[in-house]
Order: sequence, then structure tokens, then C-alpha cells
Amino acid sequence: MLVIVAPGQGAQTPGFLAPWLELPGLRDLLATWSDIVELDLIRYGTVADAEEIRDTAVAQPLLVAAGLAAADAIFGRVEDAADVVQIAAGHSVGEITASVLAGVLTPAEALTLVRERGRAMARAAAVSETGMTAIIGGDEAEVLTELRRHGLTPANMNGSGQIVAGGTLAQLAALAESPPPKARLRPLAVAGAFHTTHMSPAVEHLRGFSGEVNPGNPRTRLLSNADGAVVESGVEFHERLITQVSNPVRWDSCMATMSELGVSAVIELPPAGTLVGIARRALPGVETLAVKTPDDIGAARALIATHATAAHTPEWRLIVAPLAGTFHVNTEVKEIAAGDVVGSVTARRDEHPVTVPFPARVIEWLAENGDPVAAGQPLIRLEVEG
Repeated sequence: MLVIVAPGQGAQTPGFLAPWLELPGLRDLLATWSDIVELDLIRYGTVADAEEIRDTAVAQPLLVAAGLAAADAIFGRVEDAADVVQIAAGHSVGEITASVLAGVLTPAEALTLVRERGRAMARAAAVSETGMTAIIGGDEAEVLTELRRHGLTPANMNGSGQIVAGGTLAQLAALAESPPPKARLRPLAVAGAFHTTHMSPAVEHLRGFSGEVNPGNPRTRLLSNADGAVVESGVEFHERLITQVSNPVRWDSCMATMSELGVSAVIELPPAGTLVGIARRALPGVETLAVKTPDDIGAARALIATHATAAHTPEWRLIVAPLAGTFHVNTEVKEIAAGDVVGSVTARRDEHPVTVPFPARVIEWLAENGDPVAAGQPLIRLEVEG
């Protein structure tokens, strides 16, 4: 079983995107995406220095674009990845990359979302002087006790003896002066205390912006940083993307789920190295590949051919409300063709259709005509045809 993973902020290094520009068509693709994120991705990925790409508003779009570009090269089209891999997962901002691999967001929607995410988190980080420090080794209980003593948040629980603390620079300095026993501390090249309460203003911005994307349901297993769960609703995953900005990343839980599902191979998209390093320690016996340059594409395809089978297709799926409002059933049909409109949700004066993107048969209606519904609330359970 194959999982493809996307790294988070801090993985970027100067010039890491340069080798990828040699691939036919990739420069044009990045130019198009640069227009969406309103940044020169080619310049930032090739000649910008470490300080420039440390800027949150730059680093996050750059990371997502790099991952999507590499996936496009590996699979022919990034949109086809869900037909091959059994699991997609991303660390922090890498979750946005993973959402495209699983078919929840389009590349354009993902880049629009990460543009807003990066800007909002940069503004939140500018309110006070905050940062993050990786704590490697030591007893986990003792490490967590020390973080609480200093008022720090365990922002990333990465597993394999690595916890990342987030908080003010003064709190991190105090931790450095009195580190947990048998632990090594490494300050991270990030511009703020991500996945802590310091990011609450960014959550509110993203929630107000959420109407700009229209998430679909995952076409393969998609893991959430919140708890490692497999999320089968696109609306729910999008909401998790928003709240995750101020909540800790539980990468340890994601790897526990990978282990339970029987993962046999892990491919990390560029800028790769961090997540496969953790996987080697946490998932012994699992094959790993860090895709760093186009020279690694052949090895990635070979690993896919060995470990990937047809992507996970559930026997039944839920169709959920696209937003809060009143649900109206068009007709209680039993057989549904791809693209059929089965109802609508009315909010104020706007009517939003509820469509089914695949052939299906109705198992049961979970909401009745005229019912008030919340965003993401299941409306109908369907048996997937074919």
C-alpha cells in the first residue's frame, strides 16, 4: 500500500525548485500558478535567498506549488494521483497539497487557499515575536511537562522522539536555557508560532474566505493532521484545514494510521527529506523515497508500480450539505447518474444545488425535504455503482 506525503513549512531551501524547471511545460505551469498566488514562484524557487523564502506568505505557496508540480510530473496530471495512491497526507501546509492529490481541491483552489493562508498567518505572526523549536529525544512526558512549565504549545507531535514547541521568543529562550533532560533543541526557520493560539486571527480570516472553494469528496484515503483520521467528506476536510492553523499537528497519529492500514511504501514530494526521515524511524520495514529532483521520478514510478494498486473506492459514500440552510429534495430517485442534481440548500436568497459526481444508488435519505441543515451535514447515503 502506497502513501504519498507532502512536507510543511521549514522544508524549503534556496534553489530547490531549479532542477524542476528543466522539465517541458513546467515553467509555463509555474508561471500560471504565479498569477494565482500573486508571487513569482520561479524566482523564489530558484534565486531567492533563505531569508526571502522564510517569509510565511512566500514559503507556503512555494511549497504547495512545488509539491503539485512534482506530482504532475510523476503522474502525468496531478489530478490523476488519486487513481493510483491509496493514501495521501500532508504535514501542516502540506495538507493542502494532499487535498489536491486526493481530489478534494483543484490545483487552482489549493493555490488560492494557500495564498490566503500564508498571508493570514504572516499577519498573525507579526502581532508578537513568536517562533518554533524542535525538541529531539528525551522522555515525552518530561518534554511535555517542560513545555507546560514555560507556557509553550506542543505544536507538532511528529513521532519518533520529535516534538516541536511553539510560543513567544522569550518562552523559547527560557526553554533553551533549561532544556528537558537528554533532549536536543533546534530552532526552526519559521516566522511564527504556527499551530498555536497565536494563529487564531488567521483561522477567522480563512473561515470568511471559505466560500471561494468548492471541496469535493476524497477519491482516495486522505488523512487529517488533527487526529490521523481518514476523512471521507470534502467539506469536513476543508473545515479541518481551517481549524488546523491554530491546532497542533498530530503527525504521530497520521503515521499510526498508516501503520494500521498496512502502508508498505512512502513517497515524499519536494522539498523532500523530513517526512521520510521520520517514517524510517517510525515505520520500520517500509520503503521510502524522497523525491528531490526530476532524477527521482523514475524511482518514484517504480515504487508506485510495485506498491500501488487501484485506489481505495468505498462501497458507499455520503453527500453532504455544501453550506448551512434549508434542504430541499428534488425527487426521491433510486438510481442516480453522474452529475445529477438531487436537491438544493437554500441560504437566505441563494439556492445551492446538491449534485452527485458519480453513478450511484440511494441507500437512504438522511435529511428530509424542508429540514434545516448545517454545513457538512450528511444528506444522503449512496452505494457507488461500478
